Order: sequence, then C-alpha cells, then structure tokens
Amino acid sequence: MRTKNALPRQHSRRMRSGTIAVAVALSGLLTFTACGSNSTSTTESSSAPSGGGGNGTVGVILPETATSARWESFDKPMLQQALRAQGFDADVQNAQGDVQKFTTLADGMIAKGVKVLIVASINSEVGSAVAAKAKKAGIPTIDYDRLNLGGSSDYYVSFDNVRVGELQGQALITALKDKPAAQVVEIEGAPTDNNATLFHQGQLKALQPLYDSGVLKLVRSQAIDGWDNQKGGSTFEQILTGNGGKVDGVVAANDGLAGAVITVLKKNGLNGKVPVTGQDATADGLKAVLRGDQYMTVFKPIKDEAESAAKLAAALAKGDTAAADALAQGVSQDPKGKRDVKSVLLTPQTITRADVKQVTDAGFVKASDICGGELKAACTELGIS
Repeated sequence: MRTKNALPRQHSRRMRSGTIAVAVALSGLLTFTACGSNSTSTTESSSAPSGGGGNGTVGVILPETATSARWESFDKPMLQQALRAQGFDADVQNAQGDVQKFTTLADGMIAKGVKVLIVASINSEVGSAVAAKAKKAGIPTIDYDRLNLGGSSDYYVSFDNVRVGELQGQALITALKDKPAAQVVEIEGAPTDNNATLFHQGQLKALQPLYDSGVLKLVRSQAIDGWDNQKGGSTFEQILTGNGGKVDGVVAANDGLAGAVITVLKKNGLNGKVPVTGQDATADGLKAVLRGDQYMTVFKPIKDEAESAAKLAAALAKGDTAAADALAQGVSQDPKGKRDVKSVLLTPQTITRADVKQVTDAGFVKASDICGGELKAACTELGIS
C-alpha cells in the first residue's frame, strides 16, 4: 500500500466582487472535450510551428501517447488552435515517454527562443529541470496538467485533481451503499505523477472514514508505475487471487486502468457485478459505462484547459503578470519546493450511465463512436444520437 503522508493539496481562493473569476474568464469557451480519447494515436507529434501568429512562438512539450491518447488526439490540436487564437505560432511536440527526448525537445525550443514554454511533463524531475533551463534563458514556463514538484514554474493549469479523486470515491460509496463491509481494491496511477497522488488524496477524503469505521474494507491500494494498463491488470489479478477471488468494488484511477480491471473481472464472471471507477470519459470508458461494466468515469473538458493555458501564455509573453494573476485565481501547494503555485483549477464532473449524453452533447465523443452494435439500444434509451 502506498504511504499517504505529505500529500499535496489544492484549493481555490475566493475572488472579490468584481474580480473576473476563472470560470468567467473562460466564458464563451465550449466545454467540448474531456481527458481522454476516442482512439489511441501513436503518431509522432513533431509539428512545425503552425501559422498565422505575429506574436512569436509558444513551445509545448507533451509527455507520451502509450497510456493515454488524449495528448495527441485532444491536447495537441486544441493547444494549437488556442495559441493561434491568441496570435502565436504553436510548436507542439511529444516526448513519447522518453525523458531524454523530453529534455532534447526543451533544449531546442529554448535555443529557438520561444516566448513561453508549456510543459506537460513525464515526471517532476525532468519537468523541473526543463523549467530551470527556461528560467535561466528568461523564458516563462507553465506547468500543464501536472504540477512539477520542486519546480520553478510560476503558473499551473489543470483541473481540481483532488476533486477528481473525491468524485471517484463518492461514486463508489454510492454504488456500495447496500453492501456492508464491502471489500475494495484501489488501482492507482504512477507514483511519480503528482496528479495520481492528488487523485488518491481525493479518494481518501471520501473513503478513509468508511475504511476506519469498517463500513468498507480496503483489501489493498497499489500504485502502477507509468500508468501501465497491462501491469495494472496483472496487479489487480494478483490481488484478487490473493483475496480468494473476492472483491466488491474497485477504485481505478483512469479509464485505461479500469478497462484492464474489467478484463480480469470478465475472466472471473464478475463484470457488471463489481462497480469500477474511471476517469477521462474516453470512448472505451463510456462504452463500458453503457454496458454496466464500469460504474462511472470523470469528464474533464480539455478544451477549457488548453484555452486557459493559451490565455495565460499570452499574458506572460507580454510580461503582464496582473493579467496572468487574474486568470490564475487558484493555488496549488508544492510540498517539495515548499511553495504555493498560482493556478487555474478547472472543474471535473461525474459521468454515470445516465450522464453519458452530456459528454456526446458537448462534442467530446461522437455518438457514432459509442453507440454501435450491442450498445445501440442503450443509446436509444438514453437519447444519445
């Protein structure tokens, strides 16, 4: 089980009357995407700076595509579009999970003199090292989606990741309300990813009181290196076998890990009987929710995240810290760096079977991507078209 001490926290500051809130600053933006993808893309993201920007170039480094297709399918095009709308060229590259490549990409962008560097890091170590190099060169950096612990970026754009985990925990409690002393397994994300730590923190806000009281029983909590879905599935299978094939609910940190867990449950005739959480509102995750194999997912509108980062980059490129601060009204704690980081923290939402239509109506996943074959009747029932 992972240790639970020294967990980072996130919170939002109240704004004075008349101050533009983050939600208002982002008004007019379509809540049109989430933190996943319809299909996995393994395409190398080596886009040249894309045109029309008279304000210079903003560099973006994305982490990988192996465990989440969101980066190429959603973040990349949405960041490009949002940055162009702010008058910048967008040089968006993907490190494909390679720390050395991440560093090389950063070095190239810094040498080229990008106005701002947006960093969605593989881990805090490489993200912090890149931010330090950029700072030395006089280039502002924004931590994107993942906060680099011990880093030096002055701003951070993400979702309220503690809240994401809290939504997962609350959903599992609802699903297990009629099962006293229900046995729960937690399959968590990478221990090197601060977001995974925050998700777990939020889960425990909801679940720990019930573990302590005996209403729920925690069988085991296991972090999965690299968010590796295959490893997540095999780890869950070992835990299930070691517990005599008994499990009543599973906290899976995202849809990929949830899918791996569901595969194991199917082998044991338990799918649809054991509620499983998820996150990202991917097409596969939504299909599992419609089938009843997955209890819920979490919808995080990436378009808002990308546009927030672009607006923040535009302010920093102009040296307008007042405008940047007006956008970043939240605070995230970096316990390693012993600092508070000005943040844009966007709001996630729970998606259960009855809510899937909200995701398709928002345009994130097409109805045609989830409503074929055996799920056609379910989509008709729920008005998804």
